Amino acid sequence: MDQLALFFLLLLGTIVTVPLGDRLGLPAPVLMTILGGLGAMAPFVPAVDVPPEFILPLVLPPLLYSAVQRTSWRQFTANMRPIMLLAVALVFVTTAAVAAVAHAIVPGLPVAAAVALGALVAPPDPVAATAVAGKLGLPRRMVSILEGEGLFNDVTAIVVYHVAVAAVLTGTFSVAGAGLALVLSAVVALAVGLAVGFTANKAIGRLDDPTLQIGLTLLVPFVAYLIAEEFEGSGVLAVLVCALFLAEYASDADDVFGRLAAQTFWEVVETIVTGLAFGLIGLELSLLFGAVRDDWYRMLGAAATVVAVVVGVRLLWLLPATWVTRWLHGRDGAHDEAEEIPVSWRETVVMWWSGMRGVATVALAVALPLTLDDGKPFPGRDWMLFIAFAVVLSTLVVQGLTLPWLVGRLGVTADSAAERDLERELALRVTAAAKRRLKEISEAEDMADDAYELLHRRAVEMGVRISPDIVDEERREHHRERLQWAKRAQSVHAEMLSAARHEVLDARSEPGADPEVVDRVLRQLDVRSLRGGG
Repeated sequence: MDQLALFFLLLLGTIVTVPLGDRLGLPAPVLMTILGGLGAMAPFVPAVDVPPEFILPLVLPPLLYSAVQRTSWRQFTANMRPIMLLAVALVFVTTAAVAAVAHAIVPGLPVAAAVALGALVAPPDPVAATAVAGKLGLPRRMVSILEGEGLFNDVTAIVVYHVAVAAVLTGTFSVAGAGLALVLSAVVALAVGLAVGFTANKAIGRLDDPTLQIGLTLLVPFVAYLIAEEFEGSGVLAVLVCALFLAEYASDADDVFGRLAAQTFWEVVETIVTGLAFGLIGLELSLLFGAVRDDWYRMLGAAATVVAVVVGVRLLWLLPATWVTRWLHGRDGAHDEAEEIPVSWRETVVMWWSGMRGVATVALAVALPLTLDDGKPFPGRDWMLFIAFAVVLSTLVVQGLTLPWLVGRLGVTADSAAERDLERELALRVTAAAKRRLKEISEAEDMADDAYELLHRRAVEMGVRISPDIVDEERREHHRERLQWAKRAQSVHAEMLSAARHEVLDARSEPGADPEVVDRVLRQLDVRSLRGGG
């Protein structure tokens, strides 16, 4: 088996482990790691041969870009204070604590390498945390904080990681120089991210084909990352800024098909890249065990200590930091009503236990250089890899599997009343906007009264489907009956469309049928199905 065959085998494993993980109640990344480890033991599976310098540029840009699609610039600016206090500052605290412990317990580990280890295990994974949180029905404000924390923790940790690794490679380190490098890196990344986002937004606006638009968005994060890195900026921060810009300005409300296709596309990318990263963990772990067979028990003790530090520091930081955030929020809450913060110690504990490490830690660990600038082996690389993988697997398995139990015990649930109020407000606004536009059209055109009444009812039904509470009980029951009838009619229409699609596909194999014409007709039927048969 060659490297290409191994790559496709990992892709297959990525697809298979998702439904298997759902059935077994295990996170798919954990199963993918096990699959990689078992595969590495097979004699016909070659040793993985991916240059470390390629790992970060290939893995991080698409994952960050995909994660940003679930947030917004408004959400970020409203939660700037919690993100900075609960997320960015926590990276520095965790990095310092882990570096101090690792330098003391890992034989021959330089301070700069210990800092790199602290930085790569510091950031929680936004994908893992929000995936679990979404299934548990946690309050939206907590999910928002976890998303923001994961994104900006990644950025902060990766910048610190790069500075520390550069210090190990060159053998020189200056606190003032490192601080200046961090500031310059952020400034360059901000400029590059905005420039690439602005340019991409203009280009997307000129492309009418959703296929080309989505293809361009696939290239955008890599372009932002590589340009920023070329000018010694933070590639991940550039991707983050670029993605936030596009999420804010590149959305077309009427591009239904493009939006659905893009969401599906990026979910596929996220699943595949995450699976490949964890598959590499399994392959690397198997090789690592073979290389350090005599030291694995000492590594196990060091890894357990670092895991305890990572988990403990998060709790010790979050409890007082959350209290300070709530105090500041209460002091000037009139100015930051949109700020989303944990409102109780129970939510803080759930946030603490939601700090699972994931693909960013994996990518940074695997990307550690093999040698220094003078050709000597990178000091402590095997220990750093083992510890990083132990942190990921421990938090992902232990915390990921016990988080539902903890949430249930603490009684942390979504604020359903607030969500219903927001749905009701949006339903009223939707109905008002539809009625307003209908009135404008009826005044500009000679519209028949029965047509106007029909469309007026549809405007009301549009809002009632979102929130039935916007009408009285009698009208609500009437609309409920109409909705049941409409659902049945839609179900029948869907079966009619299915029969039509089967007929068209049968025609595709008939002699003399033009596949291009058949596919064009099939696409029309598919689009009608996406639009509910309209």
